[in-house]
Parts: sequence; structure tokens; C-alpha cells
Amino acid sequence: MKIDFRYAVHPVDFKGYDTERIRKEFLVEKIFEPDEIILVYSLYDRYIVGGAMPVTRSLSLESATELKADYFLERREMGIINVGGEAVVDTADASYRLGFKEALYMGRETAGVAFRSVEAGKPAKLYINSAPAHHKYPSALITLKQAETAILGSAETSNHRTLNKLLVNSVLPTCQLQMGMTELKPGSVWNTMPVHTHNRRMEAYFYFEVPEKQAVCHFMGDPDETRHIWMRNEQAVLSPSWSIHSAAGTSNYTFIWGMAGENLDYGDMDVRHPDTLK
Repeated sequence: MKIDFRYAVHPVDFKGYDTERIRKEFLVEKIFEPDEIILVYSLYDRYIVGGAMPVTRSLSLESATELKADYFLERREMGIINVGGEAVVDTADASYRLGFKEALYMGRETAGVAFRSVEAGKPAKLYINSAPAHHKYPSALITLKQAETAILGSAETSNHRTLNKLLVNSVLPTCQLQMGMTELKPGSVWNTMPVHTHNRRMEAYFYFEVPEKQAVCHFMGDPDETRHIWMRNEQAVLSPSWSIHSAAGTSNYTFIWGMAGENLDYGDMDVRHPDTLK
């Protein structure tokens, strides 16, 4: 298992960052590597993002030395969304089979976690988010049919999209972790527009189904002084609570959003309309 650490950044300091520094602090360029678990531990709400790609063997989720825990989920909860071939997630108490775009919540004190692919020729790609947990809630598999969905935006504003709330408190109980997936319709490129911030929560975005030779331009920073990061397929980006998180692609795409923080109120947003951004 590979784990990297990212430190929190003061918004005033952020204004002086050049492109290289912004990418170094916030972009997660590689999520998946064959037969490897790759994780990034962020000091924004001690949130972990990463991925597991089992191909020829089962991958055990071990506790990193830095976690100071007997096992990874001793004091954490975790959400997984599969963006590859069919997967099996084993624990000490159960096994879960995840199809494409299906999600799994694993509660605090879940031990013996391991990931494997059903077919090596079609390896699973398990996108992982994890946050500290104060209470043990039951693990659960959530399919797209079980998700709470909403159609947002319109073709006229290039942001026609389907929002799938998968691991949120209106679907199942969690401590602070929330995850979902937004699919843009053909011809639409903007996500999370109008933009917003929420000082009560941080957020992370993972972009996938970005066609070859296409890209996504992710916008971040203070609404009055924005910055951007150009991103490729299957990359993730960290978003501090003081930052907007929005993007436009050179084609339509899909992204997974995950967040943690003080509350579970999905509608807790401080909205900024496009004509007020700088």
C-alpha cells in the first residue's frame, strides 16, 4: 500500500501559488495502479482518498503506520465506488460483490478488508474515500437503483446532469462521510454550477469517463479570486472548505464527489452565481 500526506493550506497563502504548487498540493494524479492500493491522507478533516486495483491477487487493506491504529477502519468509516470490472470486497464478517458504479459503505471497526477482481481481464477499480468515525454503523451495498437521484441543470446552460446520492444520510446512516456520483449528459460540460462553498465541510472530486485526448478544467479557490487545474481521466482533486469546486470539460464526463465535516446537511451551501465570480 502506498500512502501520501497533504497538509492544509491557508487561503491567503494559496493566492500566491503558481500552477506547479497548486497541482502538487491539491491534485491526485494517480489513483489506480495494477495490484496496488494508493491513498492520499489529507489534513482537511483527515480525509483519505485513493484507489485499489486488484488484478492478479487480492489486496489487503492494512493500517498505515501513520494511522496509529491496529487496523485501517478501527476508528474510521469508508466509502467505495467501483468504476471498473466486477469486484468482491471481503471483510472478517461478510463479502460484498460490486458491479460497475455500485457503492459500498463500511462502518467503523470493520476488520479484515480485502479487495479482489472477479475477472483479471476486467479488473475492478475501487475508488476509496474514508473519514474518521465516532460511531459504528452497519456496512451496506448501495446500487444505482437504491440511490436518491435528481436531474439538474439544462442543455441551454451546458450543465444538464444526473445527480446520484449513494452514500448519504437520506439513503443510509453514516458518521460524516457522504459520497455520490454525477453523470453529465452529452453536450453538457459544466458541473456544480452555480458554484458554492461550505465552511462546514471539505470535499474531494474524482473525474472519470473522460474520453481519450479530452480533459476537465477544475476550478477552485476563493469565489473572488479563482484558480484552475487541468485534469485527465481518473484523477482526483482535494477541495478545502473555503474553496469553490466546479469544472468544465472538453466533453461530457462523470465524477464522484465525497465530503466530510461538521454536518450531514447536503443542502448546506453558500451559493455564488456565475455573474459574481472573479
